[in-house]
Amino acid sequence: MSHYWHLEAGIKQRLNFNKIIAMQTLKDQGKKAAGYAAAALVEDDMHVGLGTGTTAAFFIEHLAERCRKGLKILAFSSSEKSLQLAVQGKIPTGDINQLTTLDFTADGADEIDRQFRMIKGGGGALLREKIIASMSKEMVIIIDNHKLVERLGKFPLPVEITQFGWKATCNQLQNLNFFGKLREKSDKSLFITDNGNYIYDITFPSPISDPEPIDKLLKDIPGVMETGFFFNLAKKVLIGYPDGKVDVRQRHEHAK
Repeated sequence: MSHYWHLEAGIKQRLNFNKIIAMQTLKDQGKKAAGYAAAALVEDDMHVGLGTGTTAAFFIEHLAERCRKGLKILAFSSSEKSLQLAVQGKIPTGDINQLTTLDFTADGADEIDRQFRMIKGGGGALLREKIIASMSKEMVIIIDNHKLVERLGKFPLPVEITQFGWKATCNQLQNLNFFGKLREKSDKSLFITDNGNYIYDITFPSPISDPEPIDKLLKDIPGVMETGFFFNLAKKVLIGYPDGKVDVRQRHEHAK
């Protein structure tokens, strides 16, 4: 009996694992559809901002293909990871410190609601992503359909904090009932952003109906550099589905 029980449990475990892989594959197909659709919007002579994360990687992948076919652009990365992808794809890159505006930026989101409010920073580049987004004439968000939410807050909110005095900063966060933990890498060492900071991931007990006051409260804490809340930045959202379909939503459709 024990032998058969273990065999059955093993089969169930493999089936669950296969189901997870299948779900991930479907999500990746949606991400790819959105990323490729965004890359198709880029035109010659644009200064293009490159987001960070798995969906942005698909955008960069197709952008590299277009550059190899003759597209003339200059790209500016929001992270070292995105810069590496651009260099590998032979996309011409520039120094962000030489510009004040960008023509076009595409980036992913961890969650986005009907008002185009977002939680970003799962890839650890929230501060640079927000700078890139804020200087872009056209900011396009690329997501798979699973990232659409009625309310933000299921995904942990990344907060970038300075290493200097980090324990005091975390203590202030917790005193205001913002509970979470410092982000770690796979080897359990602390994750450090490209800016040399830590990330404190806040876990909310329930969805957030009014994120703007929370954002302001967090930013008033000394040591907090930036939050993963993104408001009033996305002008267009491309939503990818596993069948390759892409929905386009404009900001004015959900302005209220």
